[in-house]
Amino acid sequence: MTAKELKNRTGEALRAVAEGRQVLLTRRGRPIAIMTPAEPSCCGEDDDLPYDEAWQDIEAALRRTKPRESTWKRAMDLSRRRS
Repeated sequence: MTAKELKNRTGEALRAVAEGRQVLLTRRGRPIAIMTPAEPSCCGEDDDLPYDEAWQDIEAALRRTKPRESTWKRAMDLSRRRS
């Protein structure tokens, strides 16, 4: 499949990959990439923590970090000035 075909037929390419097939992408007749189905273990699906444990990890990370600004209002004011 050429890069232009991928642009116009992305859904078809993704369905093929979901069915377990590989899709070779080419540009000007040269291979540039291969789309393949992802391995379940590569995407972190097996590493999901239960909700309570995940939330405890988030809270622990927040306690270890120090915010740049003293208040959320100060942070909002500074972020709006940068825009």
